[in-house]
Amino acid sequence: MERSSCQGNAIKTAKYNVFTFLPLNLYEQFHRMANIYFVFVIFLQTFPVISTLPWYTLLFPLSCLLIIRGLRDLIDDIGRHQSDRNINSRPCEILSGKSFRWQKWRDIRVGDIVRLRKESFVPADMLLLCSSEPSSLCYLETTDIDGETNLKFRQALLVTHQELVREESMAAFDGRVTCEEPNSRMHSFMGTLAWRGGTYPLDSERILLRGCRLRNTDVCYGLVIYAGFDSKIMRNCGKIKQKKTKLDRMMDRLVIIIFVVLLVMSLCLAIASGFWAKMFQEKHSYLSAFYKHTTPAQQAFFNFWGFTILLSIIIPMSMYIMFEFIYLVNSCFINWDLEMYYAVKDIPAKARSTSLNDQLGQIEYIFSDKTGTLTQNMMSFKKCCVNGTVYGTGTGNEDKQPSVRNSPLSWNMGPDEAPC
Repeated sequence: MERSSCQGNAIKTAKYNVFTFLPLNLYEQFHRMANIYFVFVIFLQTFPVISTLPWYTLLFPLSCLLIIRGLRDLIDDIGRHQSDRNINSRPCEILSGKSFRWQKWRDIRVGDIVRLRKESFVPADMLLLCSSEPSSLCYLETTDIDGETNLKFRQALLVTHQELVREESMAAFDGRVTCEEPNSRMHSFMGTLAWRGGTYPLDSERILLRGCRLRNTDVCYGLVIYAGFDSKIMRNCGKIKQKKTKLDRMMDRLVIIIFVVLLVMSLCLAIASGFWAKMFQEKHSYLSAFYKHTTPAQQAFFNFWGFTILLSIIIPMSMYIMFEFIYLVNSCFINWDLEMYYAVKDIPAKARSTSLNDQLGQIEYIFSDKTGTLTQNMMSFKKCCVNGTVYGTGTGNEDKQPSVRNSPLSWNMGPDEAPC
């Protein structure tokens, strides 16, 4: 992969900008069958022969419906813009010259060397060069990628671990990484590092993925390989698509069915009116002067569209306007709900989309691969037995420390474990 063809590290998950909001939003809104139906009725009202009301009287409520829905989409997209801005503005240390300088995530480019500190997030897919741990081990939390809270380790190549020990050696690093094109395979990587006349194979155990969090490691250094939308986590995001709820899809089907029923009713009434007009003209021949320019078939044709307009209220526009208000207010109630506030981490509930709230009331099943997803993996110490002595609450040995001098048991703490 050539460096010149790589993207910057800035990301954009928002759907609209200043120029595309109006055309794209209208394009999405007219994918709803109800809006197409209302435009069709307004179009019929523009013909004076069959019109029952001025066409602009129906255009006003339709405009209100489109504006309210557009404002909801705009609020959702402003939230995406703010999220993108916050992520792209996160600070990081990038090697510039012979020293590291604080810059923003969006300033990272492929080939930069980045210094990460404990508890910081990995800003791009990077090759681990070295770390402060023995053998350049690095411990990562991948909660944002796969939901796992247990730590995973990565290890740098032995040659970079031994040679890159100071900032001066980092600045003089001139290795060349040859790797596969950006892809969405999270647990696979193939590449080689050519440095100082040697070639060293690279795999996923040497790579720090964007979105991981550095744990139990004071400092580590990485060479950026994939940045921005080329990173694996962003490749898995895909394009933002218009989301339709189950209720929206059902309403679209109902609108089509009701419209077909409306046309059938109008056709029956129009045929009946044509027969009635023919009988009326034959019975009252002295009024033929009033009908000399029209035939019963023509009257039936115009009556068909007239009945279509008269019966068009079977799909009320006010119901859709009320739906939009309910969606918007319901999302505000979710944000204001104190019972959904998590005081431990000071995290309130947040409706990130005002269009999918009704889906919450239609959840029937929750699938989980483990109980920890629902129980938070919070464990409390009860009792333990060491060398024949029981320790724990209610045993009388709460304050006594176990002696393991002559015990055959041994305890080896892992990287993500702490003594009780």
